[in-house]
Amino acid sequence: MILSSLNNTEFEDVENSNGLFSKHFHDTYTIGITHGGVFKSISANQSSLSYQYSTRIINPGDVHGGDSHTWSYTNVYPKIEFMVNIYEQMYHEVKMPIFSKHIIDDLDLYRLLYRFFLSAYRKEEKMFIEINAIEAFSYLIKNYASSKRDFTPLFDDKKVVKGSIEYINDNISENILLDDLAQNFNLSKYHFLRVFKSDIGLTPHNYILTQRVDKAKESILRGKSLLEASAEMGFSDQSHFIRNFKKIYGYSPKELLKKSNFILYM
Repeated sequence: MILSSLNNTEFEDVENSNGLFSKHFHDTYTIGITHGGVFKSISANQSSLSYQYSTRIINPGDVHGGDSHTWSYTNVYPKIEFMVNIYEQMYHEVKMPIFSKHIIDDLDLYRLLYRFFLSAYRKEEKMFIEINAIEAFSYLIKNYASSKRDFTPLFDDKKVVKGSIEYINDNISENILLDDLAQNFNLSKYHFLRVFKSDIGLTPHNYILTQRVDKAKESILRGKSLLEASAEMGFSDQSHFIRNFKKIYGYSPKELLKKSNFILYM
């Protein structure tokens, strides 16, 4: 059932965003539609402009950033399992769709995604949400998936990075040192840093910050306060958390308290 793979998926609806987004990535897809304004999106060292009625696609693990100007948009962060589920039902093979086109100008796609977003935000009947999801994402995959790959966890084929990520996730709220990460693989700090940054596109420090912010965001959507969520993820103080959150998402985590704009689909 598609809806079960949509559980714990984040949605965000933002108006009038202005500012820079630092480079980061998610272990989910990022799929969003632009309602107004403009966003200069940078992915794979290429920049593209997202205007009204366009759709923006980021594959899991793709490092991206950007610059927004009175940008209004709606995003969803579907898990890999969700997209694999739809792909399997369409083509009868368990594969992960990959999108090479970053910004898509397709009014029909915008309308399908908008209808799906609206039904999720309004908490319509589950069958109605599921129908909208299938119609929107099957259209996206059929028309814009440029390739496919086996369904495996991110970086599973990269030994050093995979082991480092597992270590980081197990100790995410602790003070993780570069020495600890490098020694796990009998590498010097210099060589470990080169391997990690080459494979991921971020330094270990930036990766850890991104993961802490993402996990704190989910905790806030589940009902925890900013103070509780930031402290659990090892931020030294709330202002440190807020500053790093804004660099990644372009808005303050205080906006998450507006439950009508930010939801965690359950």
